[in-house]
Amino acid sequence: MLLSLVLHTYSMRYVLPAAVMMGTAPTYILAWGAWRLLSAVLPARFYREVDDRLYTIYQSMVLFFFENYTGVQVIIYGDLPKNKENVIYLSNHQCTVDWIIADMMAIRQNALGHVRYVLKDGLKWLPLYGWYFSQHGGVYVKRSAKFNEKEMREKLRAQMKAETPMYLVIFPEGTRYNPEIPKVIADSQSFAEKEGLAILKHVLTPRVKATHVAIDTMKDYLDAVYDVTVAYEGTVDHKGQRKLAPSMTEFLCKECPRVHIFIDRIELKDIPEEQMYMRRWLHERFEIKDKLLIEFYDAKDSTRRNKFPGKSVHSKLSLKKTLPSLLFLGGLTASMLLTESGRKLYVKTWIYGTLIGCLWVSIKP
Repeated sequence: MLLSLVLHTYSMRYVLPAAVMMGTAPTYILAWGAWRLLSAVLPARFYREVDDRLYTIYQSMVLFFFENYTGVQVIIYGDLPKNKENVIYLSNHQCTVDWIIADMMAIRQNALGHVRYVLKDGLKWLPLYGWYFSQHGGVYVKRSAKFNEKEMREKLRAQMKAETPMYLVIFPEGTRYNPEIPKVIADSQSFAEKEGLAILKHVLTPRVKATHVAIDTMKDYLDAVYDVTVAYEGTVDHKGQRKLAPSMTEFLCKECPRVHIFIDRIELKDIPEEQMYMRRWLHERFEIKDKLLIEFYDAKDSTRRNKFPGKSVHSKLSLKKTLPSLLFLGGLTASMLLTESGRKLYVKTWIYGTLIGCLWVSIKP
């Protein structure tokens, strides 16, 4: 019974982070909503500056749990610039933690508030978050034939017109690489073979549409493209076969000791402009990712496994970057919940904020 209690307690280690992150969402939405109303008559650029600062506060709190609370070692390879830039961030996609990895990189450049995502359309229905991500500059896209290029271009042009700093995160695979769903991997490989492209083992064949639209629309606005390859240590079984990457819950339960991140900064002049040629270029970049991951997971020399080639830096995030945000948002939320009127406002924000958000995203992309 004691062992069962210990195991249960261990598995519940994600409850506190989840409760705080979700619990402070109404507080954050209220603060953002108040600013949105106050800034209605102000230039869009002014609204964006404060919105980015608010977003930095919330995401810094999130990173407190994903970095400081878990104690995960973040190991960075390649060339991550120290200064913030307007960039497109291209990464392989394995799990929901991949979204957090982008935040981890951005905060190390003091660009956390600039992170915007290209998201699959279904995520816009998330309570509170789905609506807010769109307001913060996120772009929802549908797959394949339903992809609306014009809509995406218009949204990106609006961001540029407002001089919005851009750290645009795109996962070109379109869906997660999941070893437990071999059909998706097989279909991806079959498509590559049919198109005369190299067959990839540890990543899926990338889709070029969103990447091409983003780069083509913002080519005079961007400083670079970051090509990012992520590997989670401990995701192979005793036979050496790759396992599913950690979920957010597993990550918060400290089941991932180290995350390895390889960054290649690419100049815009080195990327072909025509979609047909960019498609080939993007696939070649994913071939490089695949080789890195083959080395990481499958290297014959065991001393070369669980690391990428080249020099690396163990990057530890200071509590000064995250703890103040946790205390600020946690304190505001606690203060609200201490009074009856505050509790009513809190509950109404969850209910009406969700309803208004769903109505908004159903009318306006």
